[in-house]
Amino acid sequence: MVMRNSIVRYSVRQPVERGRPRLHALRDRETMMSAVTKPKLATEADRAIGSRIAALRAAQGLSQTTLGHAIGVSFQQVQKYEKGRNRVGASRLQMIADLLKVPVETFFADKVPAEAGTESIQALFDDPEIMDLVAAFRSIPDQTTRSGVLSIVKAAAALRQAGGTGN
Repeated sequence: MVMRNSIVRYSVRQPVERGRPRLHALRDRETMMSAVTKPKLATEADRAIGSRIAALRAAQGLSQTTLGHAIGVSFQQVQKYEKGRNRVGASRLQMIADLLKVPVETFFADKVPAEAGTESIQALFDDPEIMDLVAAFRSIPDQTTRSGVLSIVKAAAALRQAGGTGN
């Protein structure tokens, strides 16, 4: 028997001596309310992981639907992961890393101390020009052309570092 408007909740135990049920207090409402935990809300780390998933997925030309099918969730769930509204479980994050062909540590790049003189991985993911460059580069099917483009980009970077012109 549960009394809804009382401070103390009771439950019926198995019948004991003389065939009568014995009542016992479970907890008062205050204790029960304080014992209830709030749902786990997404954190800034969840949003950072989601943005990395989105950037890597887009760079590889995968749709949210394709990624969702591959990991066993709907495209809406992928959207929630990417926006940081839902947390990505460890096993699912490993599946995503395997599918995107990156180590799982990639999603936690801001937790790894950056080497001197290098940008954080998060800064790279946040730069739309870099993501456009990666997407365009990945769309080049010919390996010779890709090598040529890479050489041009490296030469431009070397010229800039050597004090050449350009911004």
